[in-house]
Parts: sequence; structure tokens; C-alpha cells
Amino acid sequence: MSTRYDLIAIGRSSIDLYSNDIGAAFPDIRTFGAYIGGSPLNIAVGASRLGLKTALLTAVGVDKIGEFILERLRREKVETRFIPQKPGTRTSAVLLGIEPPDRFPITFYRENAADIQLSIDDVLHTPIGQARAVQLSGVALAKEPSRSATFFAAEQAKAAGATVFLDLDFRADGWHDPRAYGVQIRALLPMVDVAIGTEEEVNAAMLRRAEDITIRHSQITAPEIRGDLEANIRALLGKGVEALVVKRGARGADVYLPDGSVVNAPAFEVEVLSVLGAGDAFAAGFIYGRLQGWDWYKSARMGNACGAIVVTRIGCAEFAPYLGEVLEFIRSKGGF
Repeated sequence: MSTRYDLIAIGRSSIDLYSNDIGAAFPDIRTFGAYIGGSPLNIAVGASRLGLKTALLTAVGVDKIGEFILERLRREKVETRFIPQKPGTRTSAVLLGIEPPDRFPITFYRENAADIQLSIDDVLHTPIGQARAVQLSGVALAKEPSRSATFFAAEQAKAAGATVFLDLDFRADGWHDPRAYGVQIRALLPMVDVAIGTEEEVNAAMLRRAEDITIRHSQITAPEIRGDLEANIRALLGKGVEALVVKRGARGADVYLPDGSVVNAPAFEVEVLSVLGAGDAFAAGFIYGRLQGWDWYKSARMGNACGAIVVTRIGCAEFAPYLGEVLEFIRSKGGF
């Protein structure tokens, strides 16, 4: 395989409008700042800032928001040549309030979203076989044709010998039935090498009762999901992944392995401004570490450091740290 990219990320993208009025209730917000977002996009930008050669396969509409996203990605040195424009669709948008310490109300505008129209042909036009790693997203499984495109991308990546990372990326409002999310995740996992998600997303992947989900204060990205977490971790590991990485916020991250062992990577203590984007920053740092040949512990600590830096800021992709910044942060905190 002729390697051309370190990482190709596949899935959603958006313009993110973040409140400039920190602490204001949503009705009192006067101005928003415009950034780029969406989990795969955030991971692609985060990995690029760490020095990896990255590409993004998403889709945008034939609109000014799509132009905004493409131009910002180019500035971040993320390859955009494989991103199609989908006539008749709209580029996604997200509005976010910031009410520290624990309220971050969010509204997604994804009706007729362009990235859900990603197709098998779009995957065929992307050099999956020339990537060391491919990163997939759970949200992309919610609807067709994006769902089939994601499964096909996993097949192509596995056939080429690329490492397949899956961000569980659960958004309850994107599914006709939240239990369908788990059905699709469990079907995809046999083609995945490393799955990454929060405790809530692990429970969502094994959800049996829709009433076990609670969303408070419009925090769609931070639901409460009841379930037997340890049993659900074992069930997902049983699907054949090499590792399941569980992000635990201020408690760090745990890497669960099929032999029953667990690698715990402690968090770095910082003052939190906004938690949005921290998980994607973690994934970028973790993937960076694995592609450097680092072990599970050091890779997860790298992810924790990237996440810790981002939670002190107000956004996602364009607030991701650069490699030198992360290494200096880790050094200042006592090292890996």
C-alpha cells in the first residue's frame, strides 16, 4: 500500500455558532462566533494540528456555509478534494450556549443535511487504500445513504490494512428510534479495530429501553443513559474490536482490552470553560499516539492532554492544540 494520508476521517460537518456571551441564558445571547465543527471534522483538524497528514470525507451543500467550511479546512491543512457538494441539500449548522460550569444547551440544524447524502461512490472516489487509518462516526449510521457508505468505507479500509477507528458519536435526536443506534453500531464493530466513546455512548450502544435516556437543558451531546456499564463494555468488546476506549472526562480514560485487562490513563487537572469538543480533541490525540507506535497508556494520556486544553476554551476544531503546545502542557504537568 502506498501511504498518502495518515488519517482519513469520514462523516458529518457543520458551521458552529458559539455564544460570545459566556454565562448568558440562551434567550439573552446577543452575538455568536462562527467556527467549523462536527466530530469527524474536529478530529481531522485536531490530528492535522498535531502534524498528521489528514483528509476529510464529508459533504456540503451548494451554499455559502459549505464554502465557509471548505475554506476553513484548507487553512487547517486538511485535504478537501474528496468532499462533494450535494445539490438540493443544506450544509449543517449548530448553535451553542455556554453557561459554565455545567450547562451547554445545543441545537442542531440537520434537516436535509448534505453529509447524510454521502454515498458509496463518494467513498470510491476517496483513496481509502492510501491511508494508514480511517475514522468513522456513529451519527453517519442514522440514515441512508450515509449508513451504507460508512459500512463500505470500513470494508475498504480493512481490506487495505488500515486501522479503523470508530467514534461512537451518539446524538439521540438524529435517530427515528434511539435503540436503532445500537443495532447499527453492533453490526459495524466487527470491522472496527478501536472504538472510542463516553460511558453514556457505551450504554446507548446496548440500549434496550428508550425511556433510559434523559436529556436535560437541551444538552443533546450530554445525555444521561442508564445501563449496566461494565456488562455493556464486555458486550461491545465481544464484537471483535482490538480495544474499547471509554472517555470519562475529569476521571481520565480507560482502555478495555479483550483479555479482560484495563489500562487507566489519568486526566490532567484544569479549569473547565466548555466541555464541547473535548472528546474529539481526545480522539485526535489518541489516534496520533497510536500512529506514532505508542502504547495504549501513552496514547490515552496524549488524548487526555488534548482534551484538557480544549475544555479551557470555547470551541472545537479551531481551538484544538498544536503538537508543541500539547507536549509542553504534558511536561508542565509532570510528564506522561
